[in-house]
Amino acid sequence: MKKALLLMNGFLIIGLVLLNGLKFTSEGVIGGDSEEYLVLKVIDGDTIKVEKLGKVRYIGIDTPEIKHPSRGPEPYGQEAREANKRLVSDQTVRLEMDVAERDKYGRLLAYVYVGDLFVNAWLVEQGYARVMTYPPNVKYAYLFLKLERKARESDKGLWGIAED
Repeated sequence: MKKALLLMNGFLIIGLVLLNGLKFTSEGVIGGDSEEYLVLKVIDGDTIKVEKLGKVRYIGIDTPEIKHPSRGPEPYGQEAREANKRLVSDQTVRLEMDVAERDKYGRLLAYVYVGDLFVNAWLVEQGYARVMTYPPNVKYAYLFLKLERKARESDKGLWGIAED
């Protein structure tokens, strides 16, 4: 059953890639449309506010919360927010969309770039974020999983925190 599900997910990813005119590389999948916007505010490790569009949630990743309503701040949440701030604060970012445009909270979903730096991927690679994939937005799922595995094996960032 697990093999069948994995195979089905693989076909889904390949189908979405082909539909969007993207191509596989050794680093994941590349291509797609994008636009640029000024970052007005960094909300947390995976959410920003940009001119004209409002809140933008990074696709494919999840950083620890800094203000969780029931659990309070999560370990490494503030570090993730600060890393995100260093990367994108007051910068012009390029937003690349995937299939689903918004999440259940109405936030725009995007892959975020500052120049040539792929912010979503960098946050995973450095251990500030975990992979969180919600189909149909799976364009870079393979890349994110590969980067997370490397960060985890190296005990980078949140992967180096001792569990209680």
